[in-house]
Amino acid sequence: MQVEAKKFLYDIQRASELIANFIAGKSLAEYEEDVMLQSAVERQFEIVGEALAKLTRVDETLAKRISDYRRIISFRNILIHGYMEVDHRIVWDIAESKLPTLRSEVAALLDEP
Repeated sequence: MQVEAKKFLYDIQRASELIANFIAGKSLAEYEEDVMLQSAVERQFEIVGEALAKLTRVDETLAKRISDYRRIISFRNILIHGYMEVDHRIVWDIAESKLPTLRSEVAALLDEP
């Protein structure tokens, strides 16, 4: 694996860990009321999407091994460009239901020789 590709995977891993830590023990209601938490989670999702977009340019075969990699990049674009239309319930659902898979897949890729 190229060094640059590995760096992007580490960035995804770190941002994903931060999201998981930020929302640990929180409820959707708490998330919806906490602007700072929303901002923190959204920022880390932006980093995940940007790092994955860059990984795609460096090693698309590797990026394709991450489930829904194109949707993750699209989600980043929505957060960046459609910030006025972000539905906090969707962000929360992605953090709760999709993030564990992403974290697992990225960890497996980083464990490869």
